[in-house]
Amino acid sequence: MSAPEYFPLVDVTGTPRERGLQHGRAVPERVARSVDLYRRELARRKVDAATQDILARQFVPVIGGFDPDYVEEMQGIADGAGVSLESVVTVNCRTEMMFGVPQVKEAHVAMKDGCTGVVAMPSVTASGRLIHAHNWDWREEAADSSIVLRVRGTKNPDILTLVEAGGLARHGFNSKGLALTANFMACNLDFEHSGLPLGILRRKALEKPNLAQAIKVFAETKRACSNNIMLSHADGEAMDLECVPDEVFWLQAEDGLLPHSNNFLTPSARARIVDTYFAKAPDTLYRWSRVRDSLAPKRGRIEYKDMVEALSDRYGFPDSVLRSPKPAVFDAISATVCMTVIDAKLGKMWLARKPYERIDFAEYSVAAETEARPVTQLAA
Repeated sequence: MSAPEYFPLVDVTGTPRERGLQHGRAVPERVARSVDLYRRELARRKVDAATQDILARQFVPVIGGFDPDYVEEMQGIADGAGVSLESVVTVNCRTEMMFGVPQVKEAHVAMKDGCTGVVAMPSVTASGRLIHAHNWDWREEAADSSIVLRVRGTKNPDILTLVEAGGLARHGFNSKGLALTANFMACNLDFEHSGLPLGILRRKALEKPNLAQAIKVFAETKRACSNNIMLSHADGEAMDLECVPDEVFWLQAEDGLLPHSNNFLTPSARARIVDTYFAKAPDTLYRWSRVRDSLAPKRGRIEYKDMVEALSDRYGFPDSVLRSPKPAVFDAISATVCMTVIDAKLGKMWLARKPYERIDFAEYSVAAETEARPVTQLAA
């Protein structure tokens, strides 16, 4: 059997432009793969290259008005990797561009991807520490274009995030113990107006020192589309935010567990919006409860391996918690790109690339000067 492959760790520090240059120069080939993935996705939706660039440029003032540092960092990535700013913006705004622009709104209706996440509170774990875990289900190619980005030495907490190269953040945690994962959602209010890109909001939340300020990022901003945000803090609190474009609904853990997939669970959200996703991918209705029911009998003694087992569930294959490659919209292939386990109290995150093939974890630490390292077994 060949040796397992891991996501490369990229360290960045300094000014926004310096961080971007370090990012782009470290992994230019992966940035190019990310750009190519979304250029091709848009081309499949009959959006030509010139139109893609026009659409990307429209996002620049939106992002710059929210935080000009992000535009500087993206320009640095572009210069470091030898690609255009528009290309990097496309990577960072890929959800909004793939599903929200007028040319491709119908693709949002056909979307059949998702993710599954879960938090085990300290009261139900063997170690007494909170464990935050997640399956990222997306394009199969993202396994070869993603990196682990460690952002250090800024005015904000240090960040460790798994992200598609060229992006500013996807999911991860920071040095203050705040962790974030995200799941796709859709409702009848999506793409009726413009808003801040989801990836930009995730980066901003990961820069916050505590849970309240991270929640505020989503509570005080408008998005173009829905998204589920699972937030936790190492000191023992967690919150799931079901975000629609203009509003946020929330869930907290029940009996020590907080699971979520891709359908709206809050009664208030289900009373006020139309969930347009679950009928296209009904497996979301059982994926979250399968994870919950796997962990529930182990309350008080849950370990990392139990979280891994819950996220490895194959019930309903291929429409299962752990997803093997299968056809998606516009001739794409979707799969579980990565399984993630986060213990922010220890300052560590474990990632298993392509877990449908084999579950081999690599350990990443938010601490400076630490390297990624393979681990044979997760042990709390």
